Amino acid sequence: ERLPPASSQSIPTFYFPRGRPQDSLNVDAAISKIESTFARLPHERATMDDMGLVAKACGCPLYWKGPLFCGAGGERTGSVSVHKFVAMWRKILHNCHDDAAKFVHLLMSPGCNYLVQDDFVPFLQDVVNTHPGLSFLKEASEFHSRYITTVIQRIFYTVNRSWSGRITCAELRRSSFLQNVALLEEEADINQLTEFFSYEHFYVIYCKFWELDTDHDLLIDAHDLARHNDHAISTKMIDRIFSGAVTRGRKAQKEGKISYADFVWFLISEEDKKTPTSIEYWFRCMDLDGDGALSMFELEYFYEEQCRRLDSMAIEALPFQDCLCQMLDLVKPRSEGRITLRDLKRCKLAGVFFDTFFNIEKYLDHEQKEQISLLRDSDGSGPELSDWEKYAAEEYDILVAEETAGEPWEDGFEAELSPVEQKLSALRSPLAQRPF
Repeated sequence: ERLPPASSQSIPTFYFPRGRPQDSLNVDAAISKIESTFARLPHERATMDDMGLVAKACGCPLYWKGPLFCGAGGERTGSVSVHKFVAMWRKILHNCHDDAAKFVHLLMSPGCNYLVQDDFVPFLQDVVNTHPGLSFLKEASEFHSRYITTVIQRIFYTVNRSWSGRITCAELRRSSFLQNVALLEEEADINQLTEFFSYEHFYVIYCKFWELDTDHDLLIDAHDLARHNDHAISTKMIDRIFSGAVTRGRKAQKEGKISYADFVWFLISEEDKKTPTSIEYWFRCMDLDGDGALSMFELEYFYEEQCRRLDSMAIEALPFQDCLCQMLDLVKPRSEGRITLRDLKRCKLAGVFFDTFFNIEKYLDHEQKEQISLLRDSDGSGPELSDWEKYAAEEYDILVAEETAGEPWEDGFEAELSPVEQKLSALRSPLAQRPF
Protein backbone atom coordinates (compact mmCIF):
# COMPACT_ATOMS: atom_id res chain seq x y z
CA GLU A 1 0.00 0.00 0.00
CA ARG A 2 1.32 3.43 -0.97
CA LEU A 3 2.30 5.51 2.06
CA PRO A 4 1.07 9.10 2.38
CA PRO A 5 3.74 11.76 1.67
CA ALA A 6 6.01 12.56 4.59
CA SER A 7 4.71 15.33 6.80
CA SER A 8 8.18 16.96 6.76
CA GLN A 9 7.26 18.44 3.38
CA SER A 10 4.99 20.89 5.15
CA ILE A 11 7.71 22.22 7.51
CA PRO A 12 8.59 25.78 6.45
CA THR A 13 12.22 26.59 5.64
CA PHE A 14 14.07 27.74 8.73
CA TYR A 15 17.75 27.63 7.70
CA PHE A 16 18.99 30.63 5.74
CA PRO A 17 22.82 30.53 5.52
CA ARG A 18 22.80 33.57 3.21
CA GLY A 19 20.16 35.52 5.12
CA ARG A 20 16.38 35.34 4.99
CA PRO A 21 15.02 36.38 1.55
CA GLN A 22 13.01 39.60 1.56
CA ASP A 23 9.70 39.49 -0.26
CA SER A 24 9.61 43.27 -0.62
CA LEU A 25 12.95 43.53 -2.46
CA ASN A 26 12.54 45.05 -5.93
CA VAL A 27 15.74 44.09 -7.78
CA ASP A 28 14.92 46.06 -10.93
CA ALA A 29 14.37 49.28 -8.95
CA ALA A 30 17.68 48.79 -7.13
CA ILE A 31 19.51 48.19 -10.43
CA SER A 32 17.96 51.23 -12.13
CA LYS A 33 19.23 53.43 -9.27
CA ILE A 34 22.75 52.13 -9.86
CA GLU A 35 22.47 52.64 -13.64
CA SER A 36 21.41 56.25 -13.17
CA THR A 37 24.50 56.81 -10.95
CA PHE A 38 26.79 55.34 -13.63
CA ALA A 39 25.07 57.46 -16.28
CA ARG A 40 26.50 60.58 -14.62
CA LEU A 41 30.08 59.24 -14.87
CA PRO A 42 32.39 59.62 -17.91
CA HIS A 43 31.82 56.72 -20.37
CA GLU A 44 29.61 55.10 -17.70
CA ARG A 45 32.71 53.74 -15.97
CA ALA A 46 33.51 54.13 -12.26
CA THR A 47 37.03 54.54 -10.92
CA MET A 48 37.91 53.89 -7.28
CA ASP A 49 37.25 57.58 -6.54
CA ASP A 50 33.67 57.22 -7.83
CA MET A 51 32.85 54.13 -5.79
CA GLY A 52 31.53 56.09 -2.81
CA LEU A 53 28.60 57.27 -4.97
CA VAL A 54 28.06 53.75 -6.30
CA ALA A 55 28.12 52.27 -2.77
CA LYS A 56 25.41 54.72 -1.71
CA ALA A 57 23.34 53.84 -4.81
CA CYS A 58 23.58 50.18 -3.72
CA GLY A 59 22.33 51.11 -0.25
CA CYS A 60 25.65 50.12 1.34
CA PRO A 61 27.84 51.95 3.89
CA LEU A 62 30.50 54.20 2.33
CA TYR A 63 33.47 51.97 3.15
CA TRP A 64 32.02 49.06 1.21
CA LYS A 65 33.35 50.94 -1.84
CA GLY A 66 36.65 49.01 -1.85
CA PRO A 67 35.03 45.56 -1.73
CA LEU A 68 32.45 46.62 -4.37
CA PHE A 69 35.21 47.83 -6.69
CA CYS A 70 37.29 44.65 -6.27
CA GLY A 71 34.21 42.41 -6.47
CA ALA A 72 33.45 43.81 -9.93
CA GLY A 73 37.06 43.28 -11.07
CA GLY A 74 38.07 46.94 -10.83
CA GLU A 75 41.52 46.32 -9.36
CA ARG A 76 42.60 44.59 -12.60
CA THR A 77 41.46 47.29 -15.04
CA GLY A 78 41.42 50.44 -12.91
CA SER A 79 37.74 51.10 -13.53
CA VAL A 80 34.39 49.27 -13.68
CA SER A 81 31.82 49.44 -16.47
CA VAL A 82 28.14 49.78 -15.68
CA HIS A 83 27.37 46.41 -17.34
CA LYS A 84 29.95 44.48 -15.36
CA PHE A 85 28.95 46.09 -12.06
CA VAL A 86 25.22 45.59 -12.62
CA ALA A 87 25.76 41.91 -13.50
CA MET A 88 27.78 41.41 -10.31
CA TRP A 89 25.31 43.27 -8.06
CA ARG A 90 22.23 41.57 -9.58
CA LYS A 91 23.79 38.17 -8.80
CA ILE A 92 24.47 39.28 -5.20
CA LEU A 93 20.90 40.56 -4.71
CA HIS A 94 19.49 37.23 -5.93
CA ASN A 95 21.82 35.05 -3.82
CA CYS A 96 22.71 37.08 -0.71
CA HIS A 97 19.91 38.38 1.47
CA ASP A 98 21.63 40.24 4.29
CA ASP A 99 24.70 42.42 4.81
CA ALA A 100 26.87 39.62 6.22
CA ALA A 101 26.28 37.38 3.18
CA LYS A 102 26.89 40.28 0.77
CA PHE A 103 30.12 41.33 2.50
CA VAL A 104 31.50 37.78 2.53
CA HIS A 105 30.56 37.31 -1.14
CA LEU A 106 32.37 40.54 -2.12
CA LEU A 107 35.59 39.72 -0.29
CA MET A 108 35.88 35.93 -0.57
CA SER A 109 38.08 34.09 -3.07
CA PRO A 110 36.32 32.20 -5.91
CA GLY A 111 34.95 28.85 -4.77
CA CYS A 112 34.97 29.74 -1.06
CA ASN A 113 32.13 30.62 1.27
CA TYR A 114 34.29 32.11 4.03
CA LEU A 115 36.92 34.83 4.51
CA VAL A 116 40.60 34.31 5.29
CA GLN A 117 42.99 37.00 6.51
CA ASP A 118 44.29 38.07 3.09
CA ASP A 119 40.73 38.74 1.88
CA PHE A 120 40.54 41.81 4.15
CA VAL A 121 43.68 43.51 2.78
CA PRO A 122 42.13 45.46 -0.19
CA PHE A 123 39.23 46.64 2.00
CA LEU A 124 41.57 47.89 4.75
CA GLN A 125 44.01 49.45 2.29
CA ASP A 126 41.13 51.60 1.01
CA VAL A 127 40.31 52.62 4.61
CA VAL A 128 43.95 53.63 5.12
CA ASN A 129 43.99 55.57 1.84
CA THR A 130 40.75 57.49 2.29
CA HIS A 131 39.67 57.77 5.95
CA PRO A 132 40.24 61.33 7.23
CA GLY A 133 41.41 60.00 10.61
CA LEU A 134 44.35 58.26 8.89
CA SER A 135 45.38 61.05 6.49
CA PHE A 136 48.72 61.52 8.32
CA LEU A 137 49.68 57.96 7.26
CA LYS A 138 49.75 58.86 3.55
CA GLU A 139 53.48 59.60 3.61
CA ALA A 140 54.39 56.56 5.74
CA SER A 141 53.48 53.73 3.38
CA GLU A 142 55.69 51.21 5.21
CA PHE A 143 53.35 51.51 8.21
CA HIS A 144 50.25 50.70 6.14
CA SER A 145 50.92 46.96 6.24
CA ARG A 146 51.62 47.03 10.01
CA TYR A 147 48.33 48.83 10.70
CA ILE A 148 46.42 46.52 8.33
CA THR A 149 47.96 43.42 9.97
CA THR A 150 46.89 44.70 13.40
CA VAL A 151 43.31 45.36 12.34
CA ILE A 152 43.03 41.95 10.61
CA GLN A 153 44.27 40.18 13.76
CA ARG A 154 41.77 42.13 15.88
CA ILE A 155 38.96 41.17 13.47
CA PHE A 156 39.82 37.47 13.69
CA TYR A 157 40.42 37.69 17.45
CA THR A 158 36.88 38.99 18.01
CA VAL A 159 34.86 37.55 15.11
CA ASN A 160 36.38 34.13 14.37
CA ARG A 161 35.03 32.38 17.47
CA SER A 162 35.78 28.95 16.02
CA TRP A 163 39.57 29.63 15.87
CA SER A 164 39.48 28.12 12.37
CA GLY A 165 41.19 31.01 10.56
CA ARG A 166 38.03 31.27 8.42
CA ILE A 167 35.25 33.77 9.08
CA THR A 168 31.84 32.49 7.97
CA CYS A 169 28.62 34.43 7.32
CA ALA A 170 27.22 33.17 10.62
CA GLU A 171 30.24 34.43 12.61
CA LEU A 172 30.14 37.81 10.86
CA ARG A 173 26.40 38.06 11.56
CA ARG A 174 26.89 37.42 15.27
CA SER A 175 29.66 40.03 15.60
CA SER A 176 29.61 43.83 15.64
CA PHE A 177 32.13 44.14 12.80
CA LEU A 178 29.76 45.39 10.08
CA GLN A 179 28.30 47.97 12.48
CA ASN A 180 31.88 49.22 13.00
CA VAL A 181 32.43 49.40 9.24
CA ALA A 182 29.29 51.56 8.96
CA LEU A 183 30.60 53.81 11.77
CA LEU A 184 33.78 54.53 9.77
CA GLU A 185 31.67 56.84 7.63
CA GLU A 186 30.19 58.75 10.57
CA GLU A 187 33.24 58.99 12.84
CA ALA A 188 36.04 61.25 11.57
CA ASP A 189 38.25 60.35 14.57
CA ILE A 190 39.17 56.74 13.90
CA ASN A 191 40.50 56.39 17.47
CA GLN A 192 36.92 56.40 18.72
CA LEU A 193 36.39 53.02 17.00
CA THR A 194 38.26 51.09 19.67
CA GLU A 195 37.02 47.61 18.80
CA PHE A 196 38.96 47.19 15.54
CA PHE A 197 40.20 50.33 13.78
CA SER A 198 41.79 52.60 16.42
CA TYR A 199 45.18 53.86 15.26
CA GLU A 200 46.18 54.60 18.85
CA HIS A 201 45.60 50.97 19.78
CA PHE A 202 47.75 49.87 16.84
CA TYR A 203 50.43 52.33 17.93
CA VAL A 204 50.54 50.89 21.47
CA ILE A 205 50.73 47.28 20.20
CA TYR A 206 53.42 48.08 17.65
CA CYS A 207 55.58 50.05 20.10
CA LYS A 208 55.37 47.19 22.62
CA PHE A 209 56.47 44.76 19.90
CA TRP A 210 59.23 47.12 18.73
CA GLU A 211 60.72 47.18 22.26
CA LEU A 212 60.97 43.38 22.28
CA ASP A 213 62.05 42.88 18.64
CA THR A 214 65.65 44.00 19.13
CA ASP A 215 66.86 42.99 15.63
CA HIS A 216 63.67 44.42 14.02
CA ASP A 217 63.03 41.45 11.73
CA LEU A 218 59.34 41.38 12.84
CA LEU A 219 59.91 38.05 14.60
CA ILE A 220 60.52 37.47 18.30
CA ASP A 221 61.74 34.39 20.15
CA ALA A 222 60.95 33.12 23.65
CA HIS A 223 63.79 35.16 25.17
CA ASP A 224 62.39 38.36 23.62
CA LEU A 225 58.81 37.67 24.73
CA ALA A 226 59.96 36.85 28.27
CA ARG A 227 61.16 40.47 28.61
CA HIS A 228 57.57 41.73 28.21
CA ASN A 229 56.42 43.76 31.21
CA ASP A 230 59.72 43.19 33.03
CA HIS A 231 59.61 39.38 32.95
CA ALA A 232 56.15 39.25 34.56
CA ILE A 233 55.10 36.06 32.75
CA SER A 234 56.56 32.71 33.79
CA THR A 235 58.98 30.87 31.51
CA LYS A 236 56.72 27.80 31.54
CA MET A 237 53.89 29.89 30.08
CA ILE A 238 56.22 31.49 27.52
CA ASP A 239 57.23 27.97 26.42
CA ARG A 240 53.56 27.02 26.05
CA ILE A 241 52.88 30.03 23.82
CA PHE A 242 55.72 28.90 21.53
CA SER A 243 54.52 25.28 21.60
CA GLY A 244 51.83 25.99 18.99
CA ALA A 245 48.91 25.83 21.44
CA VAL A 246 47.77 29.31 20.37
CA THR A 247 49.98 30.19 17.39
CA ARG A 248 49.60 29.46 13.69
CA GLY A 249 52.27 28.65 11.12
CA ARG A 250 55.50 26.71 11.31
CA LYS A 251 57.84 29.47 12.51
CA ALA A 252 56.95 28.93 16.17
CA GLN A 253 57.50 25.17 15.96
CA LYS A 254 60.48 25.07 13.57
CA GLU A 255 62.50 28.15 14.44
CA GLY A 256 61.07 29.05 17.84
CA LYS A 257 59.84 32.47 16.70
CA ILE A 258 56.43 34.12 16.53
CA SER A 259 55.32 36.89 14.21
CA TYR A 260 53.90 40.34 14.90
CA ALA A 261 50.43 38.92 14.12
CA ASP A 262 50.81 36.36 16.93
CA PHE A 263 51.99 39.11 19.28
CA VAL A 264 48.75 41.06 18.71
CA TRP A 265 46.79 38.06 20.06
CA PHE A 266 49.20 37.66 22.95
CA LEU A 267 49.09 41.30 24.09
CA ILE A 268 45.30 41.68 23.91
CA SER A 269 44.85 38.35 25.75
CA GLU A 270 47.41 39.34 28.36
CA GLU A 271 45.85 42.72 29.13
CA ASP A 272 42.16 41.71 29.05
CA LYS A 273 41.44 38.27 30.48
CA LYS A 274 37.66 38.79 30.61
CA THR A 275 36.83 38.21 26.94
CA PRO A 276 35.84 34.74 25.65
CA THR A 277 38.83 34.64 23.26
CA SER A 278 41.38 35.52 25.95
CA ILE A 279 39.94 32.89 28.33
CA GLU A 280 40.21 30.32 25.52
CA TYR A 281 43.75 31.54 24.75
CA TRP A 282 45.10 30.98 28.25
CA PHE A 283 43.06 27.81 28.79
CA ARG A 284 44.69 26.28 25.69
CA CYS A 285 48.11 27.20 27.09
CA MET A 286 47.43 25.69 30.52
CA ASP A 287 45.78 22.52 29.17
CA LEU A 288 49.07 20.63 28.74
CA ASP A 289 47.54 17.33 27.59
CA GLY A 290 44.79 18.89 25.49
CA ASP A 291 42.00 16.90 27.17
CA GLY A 292 39.70 19.92 27.57
CA ALA A 293 40.12 20.23 31.35
CA LEU A 294 42.74 21.58 33.75
CA SER A 295 43.83 18.90 36.21
CA MET A 296 45.39 19.56 39.60
CA PHE A 297 48.70 18.34 38.17
CA GLU A 298 48.59 21.02 35.45
CA LEU A 299 47.82 23.74 38.01
CA GLU A 300 50.70 22.58 40.24
CA TYR A 301 53.05 22.50 37.22
CA PHE A 302 52.53 26.25 36.63
CA TYR A 303 52.30 27.20 40.33
CA GLU A 304 55.73 25.72 41.13
CA GLU A 305 57.48 28.46 39.18
CA GLN A 306 55.36 31.16 40.81
CA CYS A 307 56.49 29.87 44.23
CA ARG A 308 60.16 29.97 43.19
CA ARG A 309 59.81 33.52 41.92
CA LEU A 310 58.05 34.68 45.07
CA ASP A 311 60.80 33.10 47.19
CA SER A 312 63.45 34.96 45.19
CA MET A 313 61.56 38.21 45.96
CA ALA A 314 61.57 37.32 49.71
CA ILE A 315 57.78 36.88 49.66
CA GLU A 316 56.36 33.83 51.38
CA ALA A 317 54.34 31.85 48.84
CA LEU A 318 51.05 30.23 49.75
CA PRO A 319 51.37 26.41 49.81
CA PHE A 320 49.86 24.82 46.71
CA GLN A 321 47.08 23.08 48.66
CA ASP A 322 45.93 26.40 50.15
CA CYS A 323 46.17 28.15 46.79
CA LEU A 324 44.19 25.32 45.21
CA CYS A 325 41.40 25.68 47.78
CA GLN A 326 41.21 29.40 47.01
CA MET A 327 41.06 28.83 43.26
CA LEU A 328 38.41 26.09 43.52
CA ASP A 329 36.29 28.42 45.67
CA LEU A 330 36.79 31.12 43.08
CA VAL A 331 35.88 29.02 40.02
CA LYS A 332 33.43 26.53 41.63
CA PRO A 333 33.96 23.80 38.98
CA ARG A 334 31.05 21.47 38.29
CA SER A 335 33.24 18.35 38.32
CA GLU A 336 35.50 17.69 41.27
CA GLY A 337 39.22 17.74 40.49
CA ARG A 338 39.00 19.30 37.01
CA ILE A 339 38.35 22.83 35.72
CA THR A 340 36.75 23.15 32.31
CA LEU A 341 36.58 26.07 29.88
CA ARG A 342 32.88 26.42 30.69
CA ASP A 343 33.70 26.74 34.40
CA LEU A 344 36.14 29.58 33.73
CA LYS A 345 33.77 31.42 31.39
CA ARG A 346 30.99 31.16 33.97
CA CYS A 347 33.30 32.45 36.71
CA LYS A 348 33.64 36.24 36.53
CA LEU A 349 37.21 36.23 37.85
CA ALA A 350 39.02 34.13 35.23
CA GLY A 351 41.75 36.79 35.08
CA VAL A 352 42.54 36.33 38.79
CA PHE A 353 42.70 32.56 38.25
CA PHE A 354 45.12 32.78 35.29
CA ASP A 355 47.37 35.45 36.84
CA THR A 356 47.75 33.30 39.96
CA PHE A 357 49.48 30.62 37.91
CA PHE A 358 51.71 32.51 35.48
CA ASN A 359 51.81 36.31 35.92
CA ILE A 360 53.75 37.38 39.00
CA GLU A 361 53.07 41.14 38.74
CA LYS A 362 49.32 40.84 38.34
CA TYR A 363 49.13 38.07 40.93
CA LEU A 364 50.66 40.41 43.51
CA ASP A 365 48.27 43.19 42.43
CA HIS A 366 45.28 40.88 42.93
CA GLU A 367 46.59 39.79 46.34
CA GLN A 368 46.46 43.40 47.52
CA LYS A 369 42.80 43.70 46.57
CA GLU A 370 39.93 41.87 48.17
CA GLN A 371 37.83 39.57 46.01
CA ILE A 372 34.77 41.72 46.72
CA SER A 373 36.39 44.74 45.08
CA LEU A 374 37.55 42.57 42.15
CA LEU A 375 33.99 41.37 41.63
CA ARG A 376 32.71 44.92 41.88
CA ASP A 377 35.19 45.92 39.15
CA SER A 378 34.00 43.12 36.89
CA ASP A 379 30.29 43.81 37.52
CA GLY A 380 30.37 47.41 36.29
CA SER A 381 27.06 48.24 34.66
CA GLY A 382 26.79 50.48 31.61
CA PRO A 383 29.25 51.02 28.76
CA GLU A 384 32.38 50.85 30.91
CA LEU A 385 35.78 50.67 29.19
CA SER A 386 37.15 47.15 28.80
CA ASP A 387 40.45 46.21 30.45
CA TRP A 388 42.10 46.39 27.02
CA GLU A 389 40.77 49.89 26.33
CA LYS A 390 41.97 51.11 29.74
CA TYR A 391 45.42 49.61 29.14
CA ALA A 392 45.71 51.06 25.61
CA ALA A 393 44.66 54.54 26.81
CA GLU A 394 47.17 54.52 29.67
CA GLU A 395 50.03 53.21 27.54
CA TYR A 396 49.30 55.66 24.74
CA ASP A 397 49.41 58.57 27.19
CA ILE A 398 52.77 57.31 28.49
CA LEU A 399 54.18 56.98 24.94
CA VAL A 400 53.04 60.48 23.99
CA ALA A 401 54.41 61.92 27.26
CA GLU A 402 57.79 60.25 26.62
CA GLU A 403 57.82 61.61 23.08
CA THR A 404 56.89 65.12 24.25
CA ALA A 405 59.52 65.02 27.00
CA GLY A 406 62.16 63.93 24.49
CA GLU A 407 61.43 66.63 21.91
CA PRO A 408 63.98 69.24 23.13
CA TRP A 409 66.75 66.66 22.64
CA GLU A 410 65.72 65.46 19.22
CA ASP A 411 67.88 67.94 17.29
CA GLY A 412 71.00 66.66 18.99
CA PHE A 413 70.30 62.95 18.58
CA GLU A 414 68.22 62.70 15.40
CA ALA A 415 71.20 61.38 13.45
CA GLU A 416 71.52 58.42 15.82
CA LEU A 417 67.96 57.24 15.19
CA SER A 418 67.43 54.49 12.64
CA PRO A 419 65.21 55.39 9.66
CA VAL A 420 62.35 53.38 11.16
CA GLU A 421 62.74 55.05 14.55
CA GLN A 422 62.68 58.43 12.81
CA LYS A 423 59.47 57.38 11.07
CA LEU A 424 57.97 56.22 14.36
CA SER A 425 58.90 59.58 15.84
CA ALA A 426 57.24 61.39 12.94
CA LEU A 427 54.11 59.27 13.34
CA ARG A 428 53.85 60.11 17.01
CA SER A 429 53.87 63.85 16.54
CA PRO A 430 50.47 64.33 14.86
CA LEU A 431 48.93 62.24 17.62
CA ALA A 432 50.76 64.12 20.37
CA GLN A 433 49.12 67.37 19.31
CA ARG A 434 45.74 66.36 20.68
CA PRO A 435 44.58 64.57 23.84
CA PHE A 436 43.56 60.90 23.76
